[in-house]
Amino acid sequence: MALSFRTARREDIPVIVALIADDPISAAREKAAGAGGEPDYESAFEAIDADPRNELVVVESDGQVVGTMQLTYIPSLSRRAAERALVEAVRVAAPYRNRGIGRAMMEWAVERARERGCALVQLTSDKARVDARRFYSSFGFAASHEGFKLLLS
Repeated sequence: MALSFRTARREDIPVIVALIADDPISAAREKAAGAGGEPDYESAFEAIDADPRNELVVVESDGQVVGTMQLTYIPSLSRRAAERALVEAVRVAAPYRNRGIGRAMMEWAVERARERGCALVQLTSDKARVDARRFYSSFGFAASHEGFKLLLS
């Protein structure tokens, strides 16, 4: 399956949001967020698109969006002032899962980080996402830290 990677465009917003919401954990979060009104995905997209430290990426096969992810580059004084890449919201469309697309996406993200001179690539994965955690471990990511989140809304 031939894949192409590109920067997301405004017209990709509906499919990206659908990909993000296409699992039980995210679906519950998206419904809760929408309970008080529709989320402003357009403004969020504009902010991401305008920020040179963010890349919202879609992956296509035969003109069809089959995956998405967001890369954020974080400057730091730690690790000898090295920049790091944060990979978030990695999703593959349900009909295309288990075909190597996720692996190709992570290889692409790691190469992007290398090209940019990042010292490391990091990500988080919900503890309930057992398969995803196993996938990231098989790719070489180490569960070296315990993450914490504080929900503000």
